[in-house]
Amino acid sequence: MKKWHHAPIHIVDNAGTYMVTAGTYRKHKYFDTRNKIEFLHDTLIDCASEFSWELQAWAVMSNHYHFIAISQKPENLVKFISKVHAVTSRFVNRIDDSPGRKVWFQYWDTQITHQSSYLARLSYVHYNPVHHRLVEDARAYEWCSASWFGKNSEKTFYKAVTEAKIDRVKVEDDFDGTA
Repeated sequence: MKKWHHAPIHIVDNAGTYMVTAGTYRKHKYFDTRNKIEFLHDTLIDCASEFSWELQAWAVMSNHYHFIAISQKPENLVKFISKVHAVTSRFVNRIDDSPGRKVWFQYWDTQITHQSSYLARLSYVHYNPVHHRLVEDARAYEWCSASWFGKNSEKTFYKAVTEAKIDRVKVEDDFDGTA
């Protein structure tokens, strides 16, 4: 298959665990109020359930989001992301009185096949609000799963994830240093 150099290729035909990152058009902070970011967060959670994606970790910021999820039907990822983007675009454009404005740019997906990569990416997603200087402790960021993970995971698994090295994780995450 020949790659098109303007967009990531999406080959999601194997059941399993995936990491997804999506960014807004020109990295603009369209989800810049509590109401907007909460709507994006809740829409992501609802659509994951609707399309049978079992979320493992998520972090939603004003101009991008990351999540890790497990699916037995990964071929519906395009429909899942399309719905999230369509619903949230209409919502934010209605609030901003900007009908038809392009809100989302594209998304990247990667299947996670190794345990060490899984642990590192879980840590990366949970740590993302700290990386973007939104909070000092990711558990304090409302639109991230770090607090939920800390309360609900087994202590040994929590320790393994929080101690996982994230310096070698390669993720599209150049969103202007702050989100």
